[in-house]
Amino acid sequence: MASLFTRIIDGEIPGHFVWTDETCVAFLTIAPITAGHALVVPRAEVDHWLDLDDDTAAHLMVVAKAIGAAQIDAFSPARVGLIIAGMEVPHTHLHVIPIDSERDLDFARATSPSPEALVEAADRLRDSLVARGHAEAAASRPSS
Repeated sequence: MASLFTRIIDGEIPGHFVWTDETCVAFLTIAPITAGHALVVPRAEVDHWLDLDDDTAAHLMVVAKAIGAAQIDAFSPARVGLIIAGMEVPHTHLHVIPIDSERDLDFARATSPSPEALVEAADRLRDSLVARGHAEAAASRPSS
């Protein structure tokens, strides 16, 4: 059975995508710790990040770095945190989180924003990525 993230990637479940390429996607989590909290997810359904091939692992980090830089522009956090936990969904994913302190890396602080807030955060992050020259963000824009 396909993981939740594979179902999002395949369009069976809606997602707020901010990055799309041949190796991975990035979309906002529906339970963000802070606005703009994104997940970088390989298209290949690999449970544990240690089992990723080296090229995919490196690519995920490059994408996470691009998203983090765009989060700085879009949300003005003090830093951007990165967590690879993988306990809740058996599909590798990197949490890229705008933070103002280390307590913003606590999953117990996750929120349930409105659908409108998620759309706005995705638009802000996508716009920042596009402004930084990342066509992968433009490709992830929802169809009108």
